[in-house]
Formats: sequence, structure tokens, C-alpha cells
Amino acid sequence: MDALKFITCGSVDDGKSTLIGRLLVDSKAVLQDHLAGVQRGGETDLALLTDGLSAEREQGITIDVAYRYFSTEARKFIIGDAPGHEQYTRNMVTAASSADAAVVLVDATKLDWAQPAVPLLPQTRRHALLCQLLRVPSIVFAVNKLDAVADPALAFGHIRQALERFAAEAGIPVRATVPISALKGWNVVDFGHEQPGWCGYDGPSLLEILEQLPTTPQDTTAPVAFPVQWVEKLHDSHVTHQGRRIFWGRLAAGTVQPGTEVQVFPSGQRAVVAQVLDHVRRSGAVGAGHSAGIVLDREVDVSRGDWLLAAPIHSDAPAPEDDFGDSPATPASAYPASRELQATIAWLDEDPLLPGRVYWALHGHRWVKAKVRRVAHRLNIHTLAAEPADRLEANAIGHVELLLQEAIPTVPYAQSRQLGALILVDTASHKTSGAVLVN
Repeated sequence: MDALKFITCGSVDDGKSTLIGRLLVDSKAVLQDHLAGVQRGGETDLALLTDGLSAEREQGITIDVAYRYFSTEARKFIIGDAPGHEQYTRNMVTAASSADAAVVLVDATKLDWAQPAVPLLPQTRRHALLCQLLRVPSIVFAVNKLDAVADPALAFGHIRQALERFAAEAGIPVRATVPISALKGWNVVDFGHEQPGWCGYDGPSLLEILEQLPTTPQDTTAPVAFPVQWVEKLHDSHVTHQGRRIFWGRLAAGTVQPGTEVQVFPSGQRAVVAQVLDHVRRSGAVGAGHSAGIVLDREVDVSRGDWLLAAPIHSDAPAPEDDFGDSPATPASAYPASRELQATIAWLDEDPLLPGRVYWALHGHRWVKAKVRRVAHRLNIHTLAAEPADRLEANAIGHVELLLQEAIPTVPYAQSRQLGALILVDTASHKTSGAVLVN
């Protein structure tokens, strides 16, 4: 089974770092000398196992995404500990964009769990919505710190109902909702408590749920789309039967193999793939999601930021007649380029997004200028309603229209995470300003 890449997210101090520390310790993935280095007052501080920056240790908060690795007998895992503070939402978005699953933590002690209609924290709702927008395939709600409430069964029942109502209204598919105590280890790796059916829950532990979740399927049957990241020049002058450069990158869609006809974007030149190398330079076909080196059958002008796309096929649809009354077949590209985009955007900058502003947009490895033509609406994370807006403030989610200086090959984000995503970067401060998902 493939390794599962998942993140923990949620509001501040919900116990995300502690949960990861518990997973690492109980799965025997931490050495004794490492445990000795995270002692506070004679007790192990599990959160320090992932809070690696000195600023994180000093302030007791998570700032950047920390990745940790562990495995069980069933599968391997890559965990990303995403920060909960609003000002670091951009880091959480970065981690979620490539995750197979997300564990959204909910702190029971912060909620008025005694009332049936429990109001959820804004950051819990925001992170769950962002995971949905970023097409994280599997979302699991983990209700934490139930060992610290007076009536854990009642608290879990009311909070689970609130989460299910929110997920249904937002259209978020939830794999499971599980009660846990990250500090004590209850329902994390093992059940670890004496009460059977704790909180009225008889389902699997969190780790057992994670062991069964699927990884993100790669579309290896789609037309080839390959963003060029690096060009390697071979200095063998005796090679004349094919090109003497290797184009390296990670295949975004399809399967590339010798004989595949491709078209270079934006130049439009066509060529045939002569050789395909994998990440250790073995020859053979490579599928989407994997790194590859491509050698073409002839020398063509290809640079970093260009795309190698499946060559357009001839369409059977009738084309407009030319001056001689003929109707030649017109090539139809699988990835038509466009300068105008309708997109959903998660705004991450402290400065608001305003119509008319120009940003750098990164698509694959290609940089183009992008102008915000219009802000269509903003998503209210409390009511989930689309509200009219003429700007987007920090951490807002909305719908915008973008005009690009140059056309780029895109498809809806729902179809491809790689081809349907861009990031906006401020031209002056060079800060990552927004995560763009093409509609």
C-alpha cells in the first residue's frame, strides 16, 4: 500500500502537534535520545517533537509546516503539522494542496458542548472548507481533549452532530468523526482506556482509520502534461539520432513513453519522445505524479517554465470554410490556453485583494503577470453564503476574475490539482498572496 500523506489542521491549541507526537511515540517512531530532549518539568512534551523552529519552541505555537515520517505494519505515513494561527494560513494551504487526507482537530474544551447546537470555531470551519476547496480526498474530524470535560459522551454527541450539520451544509464528504485524547493517547493508536465504548463510540481508532484511507489517485490515462523544471545538457557530440538535452520535471497528467508525440507550450513546436528516464535514470514509461526526464527525437527550443503537452489531435467537428470552400480539420488541444480565468481564491496576504492590482502568477514553473479584473463574491464561512464583495481581506475565500498577460494551459482544479492551480505573488514584497483554484 502506498504511503499516506496527511495533515493535521484546526484552530489554535487544539492539540495538533501533541497528536502527531502521540502517533510518533505510540508507533515506536521516536528514539529514546529524542524523547529525552523534549522533556519539560520531568514529563514528555509531545508537541516539541514537531515544533522544530526555535521560535516555535519559545512561543509554544506552530509557525511552519513540519513533516514527520513513521510506519506501521499496515502502511507508511508522511505527516504534516499545519499551523492553526490565522496569519499562517498560507502554510496550511501549502500543506493541504498535496495531502491525501486531513485530520481536522476540534478542541472540546473550547466549545459550549452542553447545548445541542454547538457553535464551531471559525478556524475549524475555515480549515475544513480549505481542505474541501483544495480537493483533499479524505477528511476526518477528531474531537480532542474529551478526557478534560465533565460528560465526554454528551460532549462528543453534540459536537459530532454540529460537525455533521456543517459538513452537510458545505458539501464536505467526511470519512469519520472520532473522539480522542491526544495527551493520554485514547483512541489515537490504541484505545488505551478502561471504559469500553468511551464517549459512546465503538469504531476504530484514529490510526486504524488512517491505515484504511486511500491515497490520491493519479490520472495516468489523461493526455500528457509535463511542466519543465530543469534542462540538463548532455555533452556527447556523437549523439545524432535524438536530442542532446534532458527535460526534467514531475508529470502532471497522463503517461509518457517513447513514441509519445508532444507539443511544446508556448512555442507550438512538435516532437516525439525518444527516451524517458525515471528519478534514478532508468528507461521506461513514467506515469502522472512521478518525476521524469524526457529526451525528444530532435533539438527544439525548450526552457524552464515551458510545458510538454500531448500533441493536439484532429477534431471531427466541422471547421469554418476557408476562401476556397474547404473545411480542413482543426487540431483540438486537450489543454487549451487562456488568458481569462474564473477562479476561487484563498487570500493569504495581510494587504487586501483589490480589483486592478497586478501580481505575479506561478503556474507549474511558469511566471506570468496577472491582473485582478473583478472580485465576484466572498464566501461567508459562518453561513456558507456567497456575499457580494469588492475586495478580499486576509484569510478570506472568494471568487475572482483574472486577466493574464500571457495565455497558459489550464483545466478546472476539480479535474487536475496541478494544471488547475496557481499562486499569486506580490510584485513588490514577493510574499505569497493567494492560492488560486481554476473553476
